[in-house]
Amino acid sequence: MAVRIRLSRGGSKKRPFYRVVAADQRSPRDGKFLEKLGTYNPMLPKDHADRFLINEERVKYWLSNGALPTERMQKMLSQLGLCAAPKIHEQPKKSAPKAKAVERANEKAAKAAAAAEAAAAPAAEEGSAE
Repeated sequence: MAVRIRLSRGGSKKRPFYRVVAADQRSPRDGKFLEKLGTYNPMLPKDHADRFLINEERVKYWLSNGALPTERMQKMLSQLGLCAAPKIHEQPKKSAPKAKAVERANEKAAKAAAAAEAAAAPAAEEGSAE
């Protein structure tokens, strides 16, 4: 059984409140879970003490038994020093430009550099002639 440490949503419409839970990854987001590990209330200010409450001992236990945190939970747990921060990519591979687009961009940059060089050359000759 693959266990995940993740957020389970509660609260009313437009007033989210989350439980931090250890759950089987096949169970639904707000469904059955193995253990409640803490709470997260995004409606509170970031510096408020009750915004993110967690039982660190139980989180360490689940992490040592092979539970994987979701990316959001990994980011939150890394701020507490319980796990390493996730590697966040600036641009996903899927939306990266393809080969021809990269080639066109390189050609455009080369033309712009050549034009700037050509514009700078006559200005330099005028300055030395005077």
